[in-house]
Amino acid sequence: MSTTDAVPVSLAEIARIAGVGRAAVSNWRRRHDSFPARIAGTDVSPQFSLAEVEQWLRENGKLDSIGGRELLWPRFEALGSRDDSGLAIAEAASRMHSPRVPVSSDLTPAARELVDEAAKLGQRDGARETFEFLLQRWLETHVRQLSTTPPPLAALMARIALDVRIGDSDDAITVFDPACGTGHLAAAAVQEGMGSRLSVLGCERDATLAALTAARLAFVSDGQDVRTDVATCDALRDHPFGEVRADITLCNPPFNERDWGYEELATDQRWTHGLPPRTEPELAWVQHSLAHLRPGGAAVVLLPPAVASRKAGRRIRGSLLRTGALRAVVALPPGSAQPHSVSLQLWVLRTAPDGAAAVPPAQDVLLVDATRFARTGARESGPHWEPLRAFVLSATETLDRPGTTPPDGAVRVPLIELLDDEVDVTPGRYTSATAEPSGVELAASWREAGALLTDLARQAERLSELKLSAEKAQTTTSVGDLVKAGAVSLRSGQQPSDVTTASGRNAVPLLTVSDLLTDGTPSGLVPAESAPVIVEKGDVVVAGVVRAYKAWVHEGPRTALGPQLYALRVDATKLNAHFLAGCLRAPANGRQAGTHASSSSRVDVRRLQVLQLPLAEQKAYAKVFSSLREFEFHLGKVGELGGGLVSDVSDVLAAGGLGV
Repeated sequence: MSTTDAVPVSLAEIARIAGVGRAAVSNWRRRHDSFPARIAGTDVSPQFSLAEVEQWLRENGKLDSIGGRELLWPRFEALGSRDDSGLAIAEAASRMHSPRVPVSSDLTPAARELVDEAAKLGQRDGARETFEFLLQRWLETHVRQLSTTPPPLAALMARIALDVRIGDSDDAITVFDPACGTGHLAAAAVQEGMGSRLSVLGCERDATLAALTAARLAFVSDGQDVRTDVATCDALRDHPFGEVRADITLCNPPFNERDWGYEELATDQRWTHGLPPRTEPELAWVQHSLAHLRPGGAAVVLLPPAVASRKAGRRIRGSLLRTGALRAVVALPPGSAQPHSVSLQLWVLRTAPDGAAAVPPAQDVLLVDATRFARTGARESGPHWEPLRAFVLSATETLDRPGTTPPDGAVRVPLIELLDDEVDVTPGRYTSATAEPSGVELAASWREAGALLTDLARQAERLSELKLSAEKAQTTTSVGDLVKAGAVSLRSGQQPSDVTTASGRNAVPLLTVSDLLTDGTPSGLVPAESAPVIVEKGDVVVAGVVRAYKAWVHEGPRTALGPQLYALRVDATKLNAHFLAGCLRAPANGRQAGTHASSSSRVDVRRLQVLQLPLAEQKAYAKVFSSLREFEFHLGKVGELGGGLVSDVSDVLAAGGLGV
C-alpha cells in the first residue's frame, strides 16, 4: 500500500488500539527498529500507517482485546468529511440492527466495504456497543461543529416532562423532539419511559444527524414497544407532524439564529402568544413546542438565559405567564451543555388539561436556581449531576401542590410580581434571598469549623514529633519491576464505550482525570460490562498525568477508570497497599517519572519508585502515610468550610445584618 492510500494514525490512536499509555508507544518506537516508519505529520506529532501498525502490534503480541473497534475508527475518519463518516456509521448501524438490509448505493465503494466490516464486528462484539463506540468517536472528532445535549441533562429533561404531564400513566405516550440533533433527548425519553408504550417523533434538518438519530433510536428501543419516526426537515419552516399532538415535547433548539423564517412565518397559527421578534428565535421554538402538545401535555426546552429577560420578548413571556403555559424556569450551572460558559435554563411548559378542574389554575410560577451545583475549575466536565438531578426533581414535584414548600433554592413567585414592565423570569432575581443561611445554621457551621481546627492542631502536633532523616540511603525498585516480580498487577484505564446516567444493578461509577481536577467525584455511570478496568476496595489508583498526579488506596465501591488512570492490585503477602500508595504519591516521584516537563504530560507509571522494605516495616510507613492523608483531608475540609463561612457572613453583613 502506498503512503498516499494508507490510513494515518497518531501515537495517541496507537495507544488506544493497544490499550496502553502514549508513553509506552513512544518507548516501543525508540526501542524497536521494526516499529513502522512515520508516513506523515512531524517529529513532534508523527502519523503512521494503520495497516503497518496493526501488523506490528499483532507480530509483537501487543494488540489488546479492545483493538477491533479502535482499528475500525481511523478508517471511518479517513473517509473524508463529517457527513461521509457520519452517514457511513449510520449505515453500519442499520446493518448491525438488520443484517439483511442492503448497503446504500449513495456511499462510496470504500465506505460500503467499511460498513460491511463494521457490521461483522458488531455482530461479533455487540451491535449496540460497537455503534455507540463509533458514534462517540465521531462526536468527539466533530465536537466544534455540533451542539449536543449531554446524556445526564437529556435524562433530567425527559424525567421532568414525564412527571409534569397530566395523563394516565397506562396510556401510550407520544414524544416529540423538533430539533433532535443526534438523538440524545429522544433516546433519554425512551430510557426514562421504559416499560411504557411510546411513539417517538423527531425532526432534524441535517440529514447526517437525522440518520444517526434513527440508528440510535433503533438500538435504544430494541425489545420495547416503541415506534419511531425521524423526519429530515426544518421543523419551523416545513412544520412536519402538523396534526400530531404529543404528550411531551423535548427541545434543545439552535441558539441566536436570525434566519429562522421570520418573514414567511409571520402569519403562522402557532404564534398564539404573539409573533416572535426576528431576534427571538428561541421563543419561536417555545411556541412550536407548545403547539404540538395535547391538553395536559408538557414541554421542556433548553434556552440561553437572555431569553428570560430580553426586552424584545417580554410581551410573549407575559402571555405565557398569564395563560399558565410557563410553569417553571430552572437555572442550570455553567457547564451543563454547550455553550459551557453560560448558565442555561430549562423552561417547563404545560398546556391546560381537558376540563380545567384537573389541576388548580396557575397563580404562581416555580423558579429554581440550581447554579450552586457547578463544579469549580473545569466547566467542560459538567456539574454535579446526581445532586443536581435530585434537587431539580424535588422542586418540580411541588408544581401541582400549592401547600408544599419548595426546597431551598427554589421559590414560588406570584404572577402579579412577574407581570411588571420587564417580565423577567430569571430565577436568580427571586431565589437569592431564600438561600441566605439562618443564624442557627451559621452557629452550627462555626462549631464544626472550631472542632475541625482542634483536630487539625492535634494531628499537626503528632506529625511534628516524627523523627525524619533525609540522609539515610534506601534501596528502591520500580513499579515495572514489582509487576515482573508478581508483587502487583498493573492495568490502565480506558474510555468505556457506553457512558450513561441510568441506574441499574450493573452500573458502576466512572472516574476520569477531569473529575480529579474538580472534586474527585465520579461524573457518570457506565455498565460494568463496557468498562475495561474496574477497581475494587484495596486497589491502588494512580493518576498518570502531571497536572493531576495522585495516588491513593481505593476505599469506595467498585469504580470504572477512564483514560490516564491506572489500577495496581497488590499481593498482600509481599506489599502493603497503603505503603505503596504513599511512596507513589510523593510529588518528586511523579516529576521524575514524567515523560516531559509540562503539566499536561503523562507519567510513566512503570518508572515510579518504591522503597524496598520488609513487610513489617512497610506497615509502620503505611501508618504515617495514612496520617498524612488524614491531615491533608481535614486541611482541605477546613479551607472549604471556612471559605463558605466567610462568604455567608459577608453576605449577611452587606445586607445590614450586624446586631449592634
